[in-house]
Amino acid sequence: MKSLDAFARKKLKPLMEKGLKRDIHVTERRQSGEVIREERALISFCCNDYLNFSHHPKVMEAAKNAIDRYGAGSGASRLITGNHPLIRELEQKLARLKGTEEACVFSSGYLANIGIIPTIIGSRDIIFIDELSHACLRAGSSLSFAQTVAFRHNDMAHLQEIIHQHRKYHQNALIVTDGIFSMDGDLAPLDKLSILARDNNCWLMSDDAHGLGVIGQGKGSRYMFDPLPEIPLQMGTLSKAIGSFGGYLCASKPVIELIKTRARSLIYTTALPPASVAAAITALDIIKQDQDYCTRPLKNAQTFAHLLGLPTPVSPIVPIIIGGAERTMRFAEILETEGFLVTGIRPPTVADDTARLRFTFSANHQKDHIHALAAVLKKHGII
Repeated sequence: MKSLDAFARKKLKPLMEKGLKRDIHVTERRQSGEVIREERALISFCCNDYLNFSHHPKVMEAAKNAIDRYGAGSGASRLITGNHPLIRELEQKLARLKGTEEACVFSSGYLANIGIIPTIIGSRDIIFIDELSHACLRAGSSLSFAQTVAFRHNDMAHLQEIIHQHRKYHQNALIVTDGIFSMDGDLAPLDKLSILARDNNCWLMSDDAHGLGVIGQGKGSRYMFDPLPEIPLQMGTLSKAIGSFGGYLCASKPVIELIKTRARSLIYTTALPPASVAAAITALDIIKQDQDYCTRPLKNAQTFAHLLGLPTPVSPIVPIIIGGAERTMRFAEILETEGFLVTGIRPPTVADDTARLRFTFSANHQKDHIHALAAVLKKHGII
């Protein structure tokens, strides 16, 4: 055990010296974007609960009712205990929302991606992945044992170049991208990606974790384009704008049948608890019924950007690149002192020298809070 402790200390030392050691603080989230940390009330601008559904009365009521009727947990994997009726209802709603034949729900977004990709891609195949794609897409790609080649962020010319170089040597090919990129908040060119995929016999997979519920009339990033691009593998999460927990894949019926038969992170993982499923169902119903409400996070982000003279965002995510990790964390501490919770994002989550303050906006953020935040950033010379 002493050798293990020594190993851990040795690994931690350079991270501490570079300001990269991570600490997790006890934080109580409340309604309207407020949090309590160390007995102080702060306004949070770092949460992915874009529509505040985790505290929405109807969503919480649905979760409570599901516990009363079905219990707190699901008991085992879906293939062991059977398909819970609420899960089937959720999958049908997701498929209708995304315009596909079927859907499959996983116990988290990370589990979805490490299950989907190795199920459809193998060692004789190739994956073309945007260099800024989420870590779970990279993890799923590595588990497939396929050759993986990264293309420069949103650079279609570079993607075309590497497809021309590599595609002919592999049986199947997959293009992987975020729909909305989590650290920059920008939109993938799904229309152009779809054409490249079609013309080069590749399959396209998008991770819409940060698009569902907040853009494209609440349907996500694909619906930002007209005509709709063909995306045979539409993946996403239920833990951000949906306010619950879980992941999903929307695809054709044969693909979903294969996923449910072979995806290891589905077969060997306990199913979502009933409360999480019921909450997600209700959140999807609200999105369908109140699309004006879904536009609020983006409008708030655009207000913030306008106040600071930043480019108009296309999502509720607005990054301010600081550069160094220590300077970034110092600015985050200043903002917390001023009453705002904004997380500094450091390597390896982002590339070296691109540490940033990542601001996320929700439906319940008040205009005076946004104006006050912008004023504090100017006051301390952060921007």
